[in-house]
Amino acid sequence: MDSVISEQRQTLRSTADNGLKIVVVGGFGVGKTTLVRSVSEIRPLNTEETMTQAGEGVDDTVGVAAKSATTVAFDFGRISLDAHNVLYLFGAPGQERFWFLWDRLFSGTLGAVVLVDTRRLADSWYAIDRLEHHGTPFVVACNDFGGPAHTPAQIREALDLADEVPLVFCDARSRESSKQVLISLVEHLRTVVAASRPTSHPIPEPTP
Repeated sequence: MDSVISEQRQTLRSTADNGLKIVVVGGFGVGKTTLVRSVSEIRPLNTEETMTQAGEGVDDTVGVAAKSATTVAFDFGRISLDAHNVLYLFGAPGQERFWFLWDRLFSGTLGAVVLVDTRRLADSWYAIDRLEHHGTPFVVACNDFGGPAHTPAQIREALDLADEVPLVFCDARSRESSKQVLISLVEHLRTVVAASRPTSHPIPEPTP
């Protein structure tokens, strides 16, 4: 599948025929910025700011006490699928006080990745709810934080996932692992499109 997302960070064309927008959402500190950074072909734009005492009592840092910076707007990255199609990645901020930005980020979105920390599954409920509200196809990716092991069935039950929603496991720090998450999403989007109606932005088929 290396032809889908190039292994090398290459010089990119200034334009593309089709720009496909993808959002990465999830709770606070689940690794959204890390995933965008690890897989983007360009130096990603991020809006991380240092966390200060002003955020104490506002942001829930249970399970992420060591976190020292946080996204306050969004992250942005780009990945080439082929010579004519690119994915534009938008990483949404995770804190509840920034959730009002999400609906605007979802505008024009082809699909989404819900990144979850299995130690804090409840933090992912809002992201799934908003995507379902908008009718946006998504996959769920469990980021490896070394917490208690859960079976896919247990995670599906906890998140009340429909059978057709793909569930994958990843390490957001790994380019290869993050790439596989996006490939899973592209494959899921092709399935959704094939089951509904033709789209004005055809999705390239991943090549093994």
